[in-house]
Amino acid sequence: MSTPPREGEGPANGLDEKPRLSEHEKKANHIASGELQPLTRWHSQKPGESGAETDWKPEQKRRQAIREGFDRLTELVPGLEGLGRSESVVLKKTVDYMRAQLVERQRLIGRIEEMGGQVEDEKRRT
Repeated sequence: MSTPPREGEGPANGLDEKPRLSEHEKKANHIASGELQPLTRWHSQKPGESGAETDWKPEQKRRQAIREGFDRLTELVPGLEGLGRSESVVLKKTVDYMRAQLVERQRLIGRIEEMGGQVEDEKRRT
């Protein structure tokens, strides 16, 4: 049972409603995201038809690259080891870590100058 659209929602507001995904498209999205493992590959479609194996490979490759990037960040940023892969946590802790590194860099530049050393202008920039 569906609920009626609220005021300002749906086709009546002048916006085109997006078509719903078919069960096959939903399954393809889950497989591509790594959430489900396919038992068979597109047995209901012939090569070249929409939704065939080659249609989702670029998206699967893109998602895999993102996953690998987040995994790499969890290896590089202290405090992320062993935590779940919450992307928002990984990004926040990465930003916090980088900001701390920039503060430490400025402190070291100041220390070098206090001791009479010189730091090139291009090395000063943060």
